[in-house]
Amino acid sequence: MSVRTNADRLVCVSVMGQIASPAFPGLPAVPYQLDAQGRPFLLPTYGGIVYNVSVGDSAYGWMADCIHPGVSISLKDDNGNRGLNLLACVGNTAVVMSGDAKGARGIVTGKSGRFSEHVIIHFERAAREKMAIGDKIVVRSQGVGLELADHPGVQFKSCSVELLEGLEVTSSPDGKLNVPVVGHVPPHLLGAGAGLTSEGGSVHIQSADREALALAGLDKLRLGDVVALTDYDSSWNHGYLRGAVGIGVVGQGDSPRNGYGPGITLLMTSMTGGINPVVTPGVNLKDVFSLQN
Repeated sequence: MSVRTNADRLVCVSVMGQIASPAFPGLPAVPYQLDAQGRPFLLPTYGGIVYNVSVGDSAYGWMADCIHPGVSISLKDDNGNRGLNLLACVGNTAVVMSGDAKGARGIVTGKSGRFSEHVIIHFERAAREKMAIGDKIVVRSQGVGLELADHPGVQFKSCSVELLEGLEVTSSPDGKLNVPVVGHVPPHLLGAGAGLTSEGGSVHIQSADREALALAGLDKLRLGDVVALTDYDSSWNHGYLRGAVGIGVVGQGDSPRNGYGPGITLLMTSMTGGINPVVTPGVNLKDVFSLQN
């Protein structure tokens, strides 16, 4: 890697969650949500073990609402779950510690925010078939506190050293950090998540206007794609700021709801434009980590 990090000083510590059951907000008598046209719908949503949606698959087209590829974990204890959601980083190794899939190893690929606050993990489908709701999964969390000696204006969020190395970032002659991405997300397409913390959770690409998505070149996004957030600052929480740049990974699928769509887990941000996103087709976690379905 051609950039200098403080990787030798990052602490590696365990955080744990249990496979979370899918849940529905609202009264038990009214499980429906409303789509962008005001029509009620009832579809699978975040949580659980998703057997047939994986990193590398399309972020669109599923009969689902913000579906999580692979396995979602959380803790019932609020303090413990905050620790899990904040400290787990994309690219960290996860190990199943209980149940029939005990010993299976996976990779953290994203996080979901408000209303679920899950950590999303990729496991091969054969391992998923052996899992059950409630199985314990330990994440070897390392990445919080990551810095680059030559790029002090770039902040890292939920980004492991392994992911940074896999993305093959470089320093440009003008002092910016070159980061490969599949495309740019303009600020007018960023919806749910604005104003919330950028240390965990997600911010969503609004997808009700399909023509706007196509014009931005975002209508073919895959789960696990790395994207740039332009004129958007996520130093402390998410919001519009001219000249700021963020980098994130598509961790969740599309949604019929207004203001929602593919959910992005933030990886790095610079309020002073210290990141130079370089459009590079095919930049996806599946290839970065050689993930198998």
